[in-house]
Amino acid sequence: MADRLRVIACGAIAPELKAAYAALGVEVVIEPLPAPLHNTPDRITAAVLDRIAAHPGDRILVGYADCGTGGRLDAALEAIGVERLPGAHCYELFAGSSAFASIQDAEPGTFYLTDFLLRNFDLLVWRGLGLDRHPELRDTYFGNYRRLVYLSQRTEAANVEAARSAAHRLGLEFEHVHTGLEPLTITLSRSAA
Repeated sequence: MADRLRVIACGAIAPELKAAYAALGVEVVIEPLPAPLHNTPDRITAAVLDRIAAHPGDRILVGYADCGTGGRLDAALEAIGVERLPGAHCYELFAGSSAFASIQDAEPGTFYLTDFLLRNFDLLVWRGLGLDRHPELRDTYFGNYRRLVYLSQRTEAANVEAARSAAHRLGLEFEHVHTGLEPLTITLSRSAA
């Protein structure tokens, strides 16, 4: 199995990683870690290292960006010679670094949704932040945001409308940017060889 690539990935992007690798015709083993680790980024590094240690001798890529670890993930991976996906977060992975920088520079007060975050908006954002019980917290949490950008990987119209509704619920302007999987696929093609 050491000749096949094992990707220890964030559960929030595992389906997209699988689809992108399939588009490349690359056989991989994707091992997703729970997406809620993002709520405690100080635990991401240990979880990734534990999973790496469970597969000695395997060729491994870490399917995370920095994801709020403050460089701790990079330092740990460098020490053991394991590569991770580039970038600060999945928004950059999906949009591509240059395109994401342009989107962010146009309006620094931007809240982002991906397909995963849209599917889990009520759980992770609305109920997760307590807005269902305390709607008055909306302006506390989102008062410095001006817009919501939905970086979609799929093209379903219902998803765009759900993202528009999420923006409305948060009191933000809405913008849709369809990224598809191409930027992610290009990034993965560099590590698949």
